[in-house]
Amino acid sequence: MQHAFINGVSIAFKDSGGTGPVVLLSHGFLMDHSMFDQQLPALQEKFRVITWDERGFGETEALTDFTYWDSAMDVIGLLDHLGIDKAVIGGMSQGGFISLRVALLAPERVRALILIDTQSGTEDPALVEGYNGLHDAWMEHGPNAVQDIVAGLILGPGAWPEWMSKWAKLDRPQFSRAFHCLMHRDDISNRLAEITAPTLILHGTLDASIPLEKAEYLRDHLGGAVQLVALDGAPHASNLTHPTETNTAINRFLGAL
Repeated sequence: MQHAFINGVSIAFKDSGGTGPVVLLSHGFLMDHSMFDQQLPALQEKFRVITWDERGFGETEALTDFTYWDSAMDVIGLLDHLGIDKAVIGGMSQGGFISLRVALLAPERVRALILIDTQSGTEDPALVEGYNGLHDAWMEHGPNAVQDIVAGLILGPGAWPEWMSKWAKLDRPQFSRAFHCLMHRDDISNRLAEITAPTLILHGTLDASIPLEKAEYLRDHLGGAVQLVALDGAPHASNLTHPTETNTAINRFLGAL
Protein backbone atom coordinates (compact mmCIF):
# COMPACT_ATOMS: atom_id res chain seq x y z
CA MET A 1 0.00 0.00 0.00
CA GLN A 2 1.06 3.56 -0.69
CA HIS A 3 0.13 6.42 1.62
CA ALA A 4 -0.65 10.09 1.05
CA PHE A 5 -1.31 12.71 3.73
CA ILE A 6 -4.60 14.30 2.64
CA ASN A 7 -6.97 16.52 4.65
CA GLY A 8 -5.06 15.70 7.83
CA VAL A 9 -5.37 11.93 7.30
CA SER A 10 -2.85 9.37 6.06
CA ILE A 11 -4.79 7.76 3.20
CA ALA A 12 -3.73 4.25 2.12
CA PHE A 13 -4.21 3.43 -1.55
CA LYS A 14 -3.16 1.18 -4.40
CA ASP A 15 -2.45 2.42 -7.92
CA SER A 16 -2.18 -0.06 -10.79
CA GLY A 17 -0.28 2.54 -12.82
CA GLY A 18 -0.27 2.83 -16.57
CA THR A 19 -1.37 5.53 -18.98
CA GLY A 20 -4.97 4.47 -19.53
CA PRO A 21 -8.06 6.35 -18.35
CA VAL A 22 -8.33 6.44 -14.57
CA VAL A 23 -10.94 4.49 -12.63
CA LEU A 24 -11.06 5.19 -8.87
CA LEU A 25 -13.11 2.77 -6.77
CA SER A 26 -14.32 3.29 -3.18
CA HIS A 27 -15.32 0.34 -0.98
CA GLY A 28 -18.33 -0.31 1.19
CA PHE A 29 -18.76 -0.10 4.97
CA LEU A 30 -16.68 -2.73 6.83
CA MET A 31 -14.78 -3.47 3.61
CA ASP A 32 -11.42 -2.17 2.34
CA HIS A 33 -9.65 -1.67 -0.98
CA SER A 34 -9.33 -5.44 -1.49
CA MET A 35 -13.05 -5.85 -2.16
CA PHE A 36 -12.21 -4.83 -5.74
CA ASP A 37 -9.47 -7.41 -6.19
CA GLN A 38 -11.64 -9.33 -8.64
CA GLN A 39 -12.20 -6.23 -10.76
CA LEU A 40 -8.50 -5.42 -11.15
CA PRO A 41 -7.58 -8.21 -13.62
CA ALA A 42 -10.54 -7.26 -15.81
CA LEU A 43 -9.71 -3.55 -15.87
CA GLN A 44 -6.02 -2.88 -15.39
CA GLU A 45 -4.89 -3.81 -18.92
CA LYS A 46 -6.81 -0.86 -20.36
CA PHE A 47 -7.33 1.38 -17.34
CA ARG A 48 -5.33 2.84 -14.49
CA VAL A 49 -7.21 1.56 -11.44
CA ILE A 50 -6.95 3.20 -8.03
CA THR A 51 -8.45 1.65 -4.91
CA TRP A 52 -8.12 3.00 -1.39
CA ASP A 53 -8.93 2.42 2.28
CA GLU A 54 -11.52 4.86 3.58
CA ARG A 55 -11.42 6.35 7.05
CA GLY A 56 -11.67 3.71 9.77
CA PHE A 57 -10.90 0.72 7.54
CA GLY A 58 -7.81 -1.04 6.28
CA GLU A 59 -4.72 1.11 6.78
CA THR A 60 -6.54 4.46 6.94
CA GLU A 61 -7.38 5.68 10.43
CA ALA A 62 -10.43 7.63 11.61
CA LEU A 63 -9.08 9.49 14.61
CA THR A 64 -11.83 12.13 14.57
CA ASP A 65 -15.49 12.26 13.55
CA PHE A 66 -16.09 12.74 9.83
CA THR A 67 -18.81 12.81 7.17
CA TYR A 68 -19.07 11.45 3.65
CA TRP A 69 -18.42 14.97 2.41
CA ASP A 70 -15.04 14.70 4.13
CA SER A 71 -14.50 11.35 2.43
CA ALA A 72 -15.43 12.88 -0.92
CA MET A 73 -12.77 15.51 -0.30
CA ASP A 74 -10.36 12.64 0.40
CA VAL A 75 -11.08 11.32 -3.10
CA ILE A 76 -10.53 14.74 -4.65
CA GLY A 77 -7.35 15.14 -2.62
CA LEU A 78 -6.10 11.75 -3.76
CA LEU A 79 -6.69 12.75 -7.39
CA ASP A 80 -4.74 15.96 -6.72
CA HIS A 81 -1.93 14.02 -5.05
CA LEU A 82 -1.62 11.73 -8.08
CA GLY A 83 -1.88 14.57 -10.59
CA ILE A 84 -5.12 13.23 -12.07
CA ASP A 85 -7.41 15.83 -13.60
CA LYS A 86 -10.42 13.62 -14.34
CA ALA A 87 -11.47 10.04 -13.55
CA VAL A 88 -14.30 7.57 -13.61
CA ILE A 89 -15.43 7.56 -9.98
CA GLY A 90 -17.06 4.43 -8.63
CA GLY A 91 -18.03 2.83 -5.38
CA MET A 92 -20.04 0.16 -3.62
CA SER A 93 -22.65 1.15 -1.00
CA GLN A 94 -20.74 3.57 1.25
CA GLY A 95 -18.36 4.05 -1.66
CA GLY A 96 -21.35 5.10 -3.74
CA PHE A 97 -22.40 7.63 -1.09
CA ILE A 98 -18.91 9.10 -1.42
CA SER A 99 -18.88 8.98 -5.23
CA LEU A 100 -22.17 10.87 -5.51
CA ARG A 101 -20.77 13.58 -3.26
CA VAL A 102 -17.59 13.81 -5.34
CA ALA A 103 -19.81 14.43 -8.37
CA LEU A 104 -21.59 17.23 -6.51
CA LEU A 105 -18.42 18.83 -5.14
CA ALA A 106 -16.28 18.59 -8.28
CA PRO A 107 -18.33 17.64 -11.36
CA GLU A 108 -15.47 18.71 -13.62
CA ARG A 109 -13.31 15.93 -12.14
CA VAL A 110 -15.83 13.14 -12.85
CA ARG A 111 -15.72 11.53 -16.29
CA ALA A 112 -18.42 9.02 -15.33
CA LEU A 113 -19.89 7.25 -12.30
CA ILE A 114 -20.14 3.57 -11.39
CA LEU A 115 -22.59 3.04 -8.52
CA ILE A 116 -22.79 -0.44 -6.98
CA ASP A 117 -25.57 -1.33 -4.50
CA THR A 118 -25.95 2.20 -3.22
CA GLN A 119 -28.50 4.99 -2.81
CA SER A 120 -28.85 8.73 -2.26
CA GLY A 121 -30.94 8.77 0.91
CA THR A 122 -30.64 7.90 4.58
CA GLU A 123 -31.33 4.64 6.37
CA ASP A 124 -34.88 3.34 6.58
CA PRO A 125 -36.14 4.55 9.99
CA ALA A 126 -37.58 1.09 10.64
CA LEU A 127 -34.05 -0.37 10.53
CA VAL A 128 -32.19 2.21 12.60
CA GLU A 129 -32.89 0.62 15.98
CA GLY A 130 -31.67 -2.74 14.76
CA TYR A 131 -28.48 -1.29 13.28
CA ASN A 132 -27.82 0.63 16.48
CA GLY A 133 -28.21 -2.63 18.40
CA LEU A 134 -25.62 -4.31 16.19
CA HIS A 135 -23.25 -1.39 16.79
CA ASP A 136 -23.72 -1.55 20.55
CA ALA A 137 -23.14 -5.30 20.65
CA TRP A 138 -20.01 -4.91 18.52
CA MET A 139 -18.67 -2.20 20.82
CA GLU A 140 -19.38 -4.16 24.00
CA HIS A 141 -18.56 -7.71 22.93
CA GLY A 142 -16.59 -7.42 19.70
CA PRO A 143 -17.56 -8.45 16.18
CA ASN A 144 -17.91 -12.16 17.03
CA ALA A 145 -21.23 -11.36 18.69
CA VAL A 146 -22.81 -10.06 15.48
CA GLN A 147 -20.55 -11.05 12.59
CA ASP A 148 -22.88 -13.68 11.16
CA ILE A 149 -25.72 -11.16 10.95
CA VAL A 150 -23.42 -8.53 9.47
CA ALA A 151 -21.99 -10.95 6.91
CA GLY A 152 -25.50 -11.92 5.88
CA LEU A 153 -26.42 -8.28 5.29
CA ILE A 154 -23.32 -7.49 3.24
CA LEU A 155 -22.11 -10.72 1.69
CA GLY A 156 -25.09 -13.04 1.74
CA PRO A 157 -25.04 -16.78 2.53
CA GLY A 158 -21.75 -18.62 2.87
CA ALA A 159 -18.57 -18.62 4.92
CA TRP A 160 -16.53 -15.41 4.98
CA PRO A 161 -13.49 -16.06 7.21
CA GLU A 162 -11.27 -13.52 5.42
CA TRP A 163 -13.61 -10.64 6.16
CA MET A 164 -14.42 -11.82 9.67
CA SER A 165 -10.68 -11.93 10.38
CA LYS A 166 -10.39 -8.33 9.22
CA TRP A 167 -13.35 -7.26 11.34
CA ALA A 168 -11.73 -8.80 14.41
CA LYS A 169 -8.78 -6.45 13.96
CA LEU A 170 -10.77 -3.24 13.59
CA ASP A 171 -10.20 -0.58 16.23
CA ARG A 172 -13.54 -0.25 18.01
CA PRO A 173 -13.56 3.56 18.48
CA GLN A 174 -12.68 4.01 14.80
CA PHE A 175 -15.37 1.52 13.79
CA SER A 176 -17.84 3.53 15.86
CA ARG A 177 -16.88 6.80 14.14
CA ALA A 178 -17.36 5.17 10.75
CA PHE A 179 -20.72 3.75 11.87
CA HIS A 180 -21.94 7.15 13.05
CA CYS A 181 -20.90 8.66 9.72
CA LEU A 182 -22.94 5.96 7.97
CA MET A 183 -26.03 6.38 10.11
CA HIS A 184 -26.04 10.18 10.24
CA ARG A 185 -25.37 10.90 6.57
CA ASP A 186 -27.52 13.53 4.90
CA ASP A 187 -30.07 12.88 2.17
CA ILE A 188 -28.88 14.18 -1.21
CA SER A 189 -31.83 12.87 -3.23
CA ASN A 190 -33.03 16.38 -4.05
CA ARG A 191 -29.67 17.12 -5.71
CA LEU A 192 -29.42 14.13 -8.03
CA ALA A 193 -30.49 16.15 -11.08
CA GLU A 194 -27.30 18.21 -10.66
CA ILE A 195 -25.23 15.11 -11.46
CA THR A 196 -24.99 14.84 -15.25
CA ALA A 197 -22.06 12.45 -15.65
CA PRO A 198 -22.82 9.19 -17.52
CA THR A 199 -23.63 6.60 -14.88
CA LEU A 200 -23.65 2.82 -14.59
CA ILE A 201 -25.72 1.44 -11.72
CA LEU A 202 -25.17 -2.18 -10.67
CA HIS A 203 -27.46 -3.67 -8.02
CA GLY A 204 -28.00 -7.14 -6.63
CA THR A 205 -31.57 -8.39 -6.78
CA LEU A 206 -31.10 -10.02 -3.35
CA ASP A 207 -29.48 -7.01 -1.68
CA ALA A 208 -30.62 -7.23 1.97
CA SER A 209 -29.24 -3.80 2.92
CA ILE A 210 -30.36 -1.51 0.10
CA PRO A 211 -33.39 -2.64 -1.91
CA LEU A 212 -33.38 -2.53 -5.71
CA GLU A 213 -35.96 0.27 -5.77
CA LYS A 214 -33.29 2.61 -4.38
CA ALA A 215 -31.23 1.92 -7.50
CA GLU A 216 -34.29 2.54 -9.64
CA TYR A 217 -34.73 5.89 -7.89
CA LEU A 218 -31.17 6.83 -8.80
CA ARG A 219 -31.81 5.80 -12.40
CA ASP A 220 -34.93 7.95 -12.59
CA HIS A 221 -33.54 11.08 -10.91
CA LEU A 222 -29.89 11.45 -11.93
CA GLY A 223 -29.41 14.21 -14.48
CA GLY A 224 -27.36 12.35 -17.10
CA ALA A 225 -27.53 9.19 -19.14
CA VAL A 226 -27.98 6.21 -16.81
CA GLN A 227 -27.79 2.44 -17.26
CA LEU A 228 -29.14 0.14 -14.54
CA VAL A 229 -28.00 -3.49 -14.51
CA ALA A 230 -29.75 -5.76 -11.99
CA LEU A 231 -27.47 -8.63 -10.99
CA ASP A 232 -29.71 -11.65 -10.54
CA GLY A 233 -29.24 -13.39 -7.21
CA ALA A 234 -26.52 -11.04 -6.01
CA PRO A 235 -26.39 -9.73 -2.41
CA HIS A 236 -25.26 -6.29 -1.22
CA ALA A 237 -21.59 -6.71 -2.13
CA SER A 238 -22.50 -7.81 -5.63
CA ASN A 239 -19.15 -6.98 -7.23
CA LEU A 240 -17.47 -9.36 -4.77
CA THR A 241 -19.86 -12.28 -5.11
CA HIS A 242 -20.72 -11.86 -8.82
CA PRO A 243 -17.47 -10.61 -10.37
CA THR A 244 -18.00 -11.98 -13.86
CA GLU A 245 -21.32 -10.20 -14.36
CA THR A 246 -19.97 -7.05 -12.69
CA ASN A 247 -16.80 -6.95 -14.78
CA THR A 248 -18.68 -7.54 -18.02
CA ALA A 249 -21.05 -4.65 -17.31
CA ILE A 250 -18.26 -2.29 -16.24
CA ASN A 251 -16.08 -3.05 -19.26
CA ARG A 252 -19.03 -2.55 -21.61
CA PHE A 253 -19.85 0.77 -19.96
CA LEU A 254 -16.28 2.04 -19.95
CA GLY A 255 -15.76 0.95 -23.53
CA ALA A 256 -18.69 3.06 -24.66
CA LEU A 257 -17.51 6.30 -22.99
